[in-house]
Amino acid sequence: MKKYINLVLVLVLIPLAGWSQNPTPAGAQQKRILLLGGVIHVGNGTVIQNGVLGFEKGKLTLVADASLIRIDRTAYDTIVDIQGKHVYPGLIAMNTTIGMNEIEAVRATNDMNETGSINPSVRAIIVYNTDSKITPTVRSNGVLLAQIVPGGGLVSGQSSVVQLDAWNYEDAAFRIDEGVHVNWPSMRKPKSKKEDAEEKQQQRMDRDLVQLRKLFYDAKAYSELPAPGEQNIHLESLRGLFNGSKSLYVHCNFVKEIISAAGMCAELGIKMVLVGGTDAPLVAGLLKTQNIPVVLEKTHRLPSRDDEPVDLPYTLPAMLRDAGVAFAITTNEFWQVRNLAFNAGTAGGYGLNKEEVLQTVAATPAKILGIYDRVGSLETGKDATVVITSGDLFDMKSSIVELAYIDGKQIDLSSIQTQLNQKFRNKYGLK
Repeated sequence: MKKYINLVLVLVLIPLAGWSQNPTPAGAQQKRILLLGGVIHVGNGTVIQNGVLGFEKGKLTLVADASLIRIDRTAYDTIVDIQGKHVYPGLIAMNTTIGMNEIEAVRATNDMNETGSINPSVRAIIVYNTDSKITPTVRSNGVLLAQIVPGGGLVSGQSSVVQLDAWNYEDAAFRIDEGVHVNWPSMRKPKSKKEDAEEKQQQRMDRDLVQLRKLFYDAKAYSELPAPGEQNIHLESLRGLFNGSKSLYVHCNFVKEIISAAGMCAELGIKMVLVGGTDAPLVAGLLKTQNIPVVLEKTHRLPSRDDEPVDLPYTLPAMLRDAGVAFAITTNEFWQVRNLAFNAGTAGGYGLNKEEVLQTVAATPAKILGIYDRVGSLETGKDATVVITSGDLFDMKSSIVELAYIDGKQIDLSSIQTQLNQKFRNKYGLK
């Protein structure tokens, strides 16, 4: 029966997928472009009210206050008047399965989990699908880069960063294999009829922890060999953890798990990033001391415990800010990523100011991912990856993304949703 239902879904949804083609990726920037008169949110806390922003060959060449400099208009081929508009660095979505998931109900379109439990050599980049219908809907709300992450098992594999306007995964690749992802064993032992006996849960946790520790200690020993006699693809993929070129993304939420993971990483000298971090404020001192950033997931949710304040997920960002812990905000998975700006914007009503909100989805993700030298803020010499809006990008009611550039290329912001909207407006004679 299940196979029959899935077949019906495929037959029904294939025609839907064919309603439209994705927008054609833009070509390399050819003309020198100047954006004049907008409010520039630099991304480092600075706001330029009457800003001017110029870029050439995909790089920012001018970011300044128009009232303080003399502008040579002849130096630009295209001048765009953006008076009253807002300019932001392109948003960066962390911990997503964009391009690896398409239709949740159809298993054949979900390619983010590998079989088995220990898969450090799995690479998300090689399955990334640039023709996903979801990608245009995501970038139409200002998300221009994403970290694509494999899932499943104890060690899921390696993530990569992609830019969201490309012909194929080679063109999309922004930083390949930048980190390894681990789902830390649960150290909670819930008591309910649905769960295994407490003793069995403890045995499973102990077994998984032994597996993980053995893997990473073996990997460290392997990384110290000048020339391994026989190459081990699993251990080879972990080599970057010990020379600082890769981060270990540990997915867990609760105090015991965070302390356990941080302890192992400290012993081995591994750069750790905490993903999830529901209890992060409770161990903020440890996170700050060990310089462990946090990627907060799903701030639009209920608390994880019955006795917690109902608005706790909204206040977590301000709590971490006050504790001096670096953090980013993400929405997880794939189609929900289109709401990244609005999830982050909620933190603006619970203790963060607007420029701090921007940093949680631009500068901080870029620093965690090791790409801040190119993106995450609007500074000369960096990539011209820019979003222009009317209204506040983080306010669902007023935000309208009007222009977006990736590496100086103006991208098409249409999607299957905008096409369907226009189709039915035409049907009913609406403009």
